[in-house]
Amino acid sequence: MANMNEKGDVNLTGVKQSKGVWLVKVPKYLAQQWDKATENGEVGKITIEKKEGKTQVCFSLNDELTAMGAVGENDSLFQAPREHPFTMNSLGGQTMAVFSQGDKEICLEGMVVHRAECRPVVTDNYMKLKKVQMKESLKPHRLSQQLERAITTVFKPVANHNFNVEYEKKKKSEGKMVRAERQVVLDMLFTAFEKHQYYNIKDLVDITKQPVTYLKEIMREIGTYNSKGVHKSTWELKAEYRHYQSPEEEEEEMQTA
Repeated sequence: MANMNEKGDVNLTGVKQSKGVWLVKVPKYLAQQWDKATENGEVGKITIEKKEGKTQVCFSLNDELTAMGAVGENDSLFQAPREHPFTMNSLGGQTMAVFSQGDKEICLEGMVVHRAECRPVVTDNYMKLKKVQMKESLKPHRLSQQLERAITTVFKPVANHNFNVEYEKKKKSEGKMVRAERQVVLDMLFTAFEKHQYYNIKDLVDITKQPVTYLKEIMREIGTYNSKGVHKSTWELKAEYRHYQSPEEEEEEMQTA
């Protein structure tokens, strides 16, 4: 045993006494109702009984704590469920302990011997309660505050935002055409090639409003440049990006048919 000192020791009296502690998960509303109980007041009773060879545990909330009071947008009155059966769970090979912290020391209260979930008996009243609580939780949290005088500085409109200033600077340094996001440019190119198979670089610049060097960099990845033939000096999409067939593919398909 050791009491807490400057080194932060823990009071281990609970180990010697070998207390068995239950670790129970309870609904939020039930914990809130427990907080309303007077000091040293009774919050409810636990019954443990055997039925058909199985141990059944149930917590019954004190009648005085079942009244939830006004809840929700219509200030409806609800009664908290009174009966809460336990669902017993295994420890899963874990070793768990419960500690308490006071003003001067931390104490070991005991070792966890059972884990359980405390669940309410589902009734129409309980479902109405959960529905109202869900609606309340989705409402935005607003704060109203009365001002003694009008604020003339904080909410004054800005003549020009910083991002607009930066955009204008970038526009001047790179010329009229500013690089857009890569995916945006790809979307514009694919849309254009859905209408026509071949484009020269000037037409693509007019369509996308992108710098020539940036546009060629993207087209080298998704397209093929025709340096000779009928469509000389034009770009077209690579085969894996086309939604149409080349004349050779169409002719081969017709012969096969």
